[in-house]
Amino acid sequence: MFIQTEATPNPATLKFIPGKPVLPGSTRDYRSEGEAVESPLASKLFGIKGVSGVFLGHDFVTVSRKDAEWQQLKPAVLGAIMDHYMSGAPVLAGAPTAAAEEEFFDEGAGDTVKTIKDLLDSRVRPAVAQDGGDITFKGFRDGVVYLNMKGSCAGCPSSTATLKHGIENLLRHFVPTVTEVRQV
Repeated sequence: MFIQTEATPNPATLKFIPGKPVLPGSTRDYRSEGEAVESPLASKLFGIKGVSGVFLGHDFVTVSRKDAEWQQLKPAVLGAIMDHYMSGAPVLAGAPTAAAEEEFFDEGAGDTVKTIKDLLDSRVRPAVAQDGGDITFKGFRDGVVYLNMKGSCAGCPSSTATLKHGIENLLRHFVPTVTEVRQV
């Protein structure tokens, strides 16, 4: 098994691509070992000293570090991912423990929210996934779009610029009622 690695815009995260599906159809973002109990893979990665976050994407795993250097951490992460896939264990064990995130928006804003979600899904999320992260819709109220930044996007030094200059400008262009984009 050959696992590729890619740098992300966030120097504290590294993207690992096992060449096999990781979590088709959805993503999971774990910021602590306690949150990762539903995933044997994420739990194994949190067992490595210095791992502070694990994001499971469609076909990649993004690992965040704290108080460790990649040259020490990377071999252990590669080994844990390889061991997991070689064992045949599932990425998620049983039903997800995290409750579905609730969205909020005004009752009459359904069409606007659909347009915002379509733009995020078609133009923003694929680009962000290439950098080892994800951005999901949380809400829309009074012209403000609220988004969750996950994986390498969470805590990335360039995430504010991406949010304000990239996503906000895109949404304002296609949806004139959007006045601002905020991270939650």
